[in-house]
Amino acid sequence: MSITKKFTILLVDDRMENLLSLEQMLIAENRTFIQAISGNDALKQVLKNEDIGLIMLDVQMPDMDGFEVARLLKSNPRTKDISIIFVTAINKDETHVLKGFEKGGVDYLSKPLDINVTRAKVDVFERLFFYQRELRQALKDKEQVNGQLERFMHVVAHDLKSPLSGITGLLLLMKEEEEIKNSPFLLEYTEMAVDATARLANMITAILDYSREHQFDHQEEDVDVKEMLKELIKMLFPPPHVEILIEDGFPIIHTCKQKLEQVFQNLLTNAIKYNDKKSAEIVIGANENGDFYDFYVKDNGPGIEEKDNERIFRLFEKVDDADPKGTGVGLNILKLLVETQGGKVWVESTPGEGSCFHFQWRI
Repeated sequence: MSITKKFTILLVDDRMENLLSLEQMLIAENRTFIQAISGNDALKQVLKNEDIGLIMLDVQMPDMDGFEVARLLKSNPRTKDISIIFVTAINKDETHVLKGFEKGGVDYLSKPLDINVTRAKVDVFERLFFYQRELRQALKDKEQVNGQLERFMHVVAHDLKSPLSGITGLLLLMKEEEEIKNSPFLLEYTEMAVDATARLANMITAILDYSREHQFDHQEEDVDVKEMLKELIKMLFPPPHVEILIEDGFPIIHTCKQKLEQVFQNLLTNAIKYNDKKSAEIVIGANENGDFYDFYVKDNGPGIEEKDNERIFRLFEKVDDADPKGTGVGLNILKLLVETQGGKVWVESTPGEGSCFHFQWRI
């Protein structure tokens, strides 16, 4: 279903003749106009009309000037994205213009208005308005489809788990049969079948974890990251040859502990599981970086080829497709968790020497 292309412009000026002149200048097909004769009137009109796409805002008005109106609009989540063009007959110097941009304006017009310039600028903002609306609708449709796919994936994975458990149990019983025990050929193929079902069960479990992560919200709390890591490492039971060092500089942040813990657990589990050295060394560190903390987990394991640095974060992608240990889901979940915080994840690695996984987490 196509969306009706209706573009609503709010005209704000304390002089009625200016409002009428500006409306006549901008009249076009599928455009509607709302008029306001003061700053307070403009704020009321914006709150009453949710479909306003552009505000032509006079700067010099009694009681409340255009800059104050813009500041109030930009501070309200409901109105902060509306485009504002300031219109003024005074102070055309650079300082005045910059003040307008600081208050949230996206463009500036000086009186007396040039008809062609004014029309051209409004035409641009009209096109941008419809592009943004189409993009928002496309994203909404995509989220809806993704949600349906995730729910479908969860149902299918859940329904597969029970019969697969039955098959695994049956195969384990078959291994104990004397006829199979006494036949190297049959025993080998039975063990292959057991391994295959175990890998499939692990993948189904990972899919359930993946879909479950998208279905539930998690509460936020103050998290002492260093203490959280100490408890997590105890729960992982690293083998004696693995040494894990937590560096200084970890923060206390207000976040979802479960999500942050899951990211670290994934990285630490992989660093332990895939390390091929007799003495495994893992270092966990953190650096403050503006609105984020940059966390990293560094190991001296086998490393990753540069060509695989991005591929491993995709769903069901693994460095070694024949690897029975991995499902190709964990790093993708990690990436999604980090991106929901507005951050990014990446890896630096040298084959044979080790890898360092970095991720950003909003403070």
